[in-house]
Amino acid sequence: MSKKQNLNATMRIVHRYLGFFLAGIMAVYSLSGLVLIFRDTSFLKQQKQIVKIVKTNASGEDLGRMLEIRGFKPDREEGDVVYFKDGTYNKKTGVADYKTESLPAIVEKMTHLHKARSGEPLFFLNVFFGLSLFFFVLSSFWMFMPKTTIFKKGLYFTAAGIVLTLILLFI
Repeated sequence: MSKKQNLNATMRIVHRYLGFFLAGIMAVYSLSGLVLIFRDTSFLKQQKQIVKIVKTNASGEDLGRMLEIRGFKPDREEGDVVYFKDGTYNKKTGVADYKTESLPAIVEKMTHLHKARSGEPLFFLNVFFGLSLFFFVLSSFWMFMPKTTIFKKGLYFTAAGIVLTLILLFI
């Protein structure tokens, strides 16, 4: 067997078995990605009522930090009570009473796949997954002989995919 045929056969074999291995990862990754698309809605989220005692006479910025609410903004203040989206805070007693929404624990863990940072164990899975997907991109060009019609059409589809992605990134 020539070196070229050997490389083609090796690429096909690695592509096939890596594809089977990554099928499970891709299934979880795709489902969690779909959930993330709806992160600015209440889709799948559960509401919780929280009553928390924090520092008295807190400023708006401090209160947002203590309650761990991103983009916290008080709506209005009446006497000792500060009103904000989905809750209240009593400056005198330090009692904050508010509602939050969160995904169920297993779904939250799944969406964390997309948000992993370099210091976390999932970082290595994400790097491996990203490199494997890039290998899939490259190895897919070894699936067909370069002079065939299907290969040439495949290049058009590849170009169309790149162009579509770039258009959607910049609009």
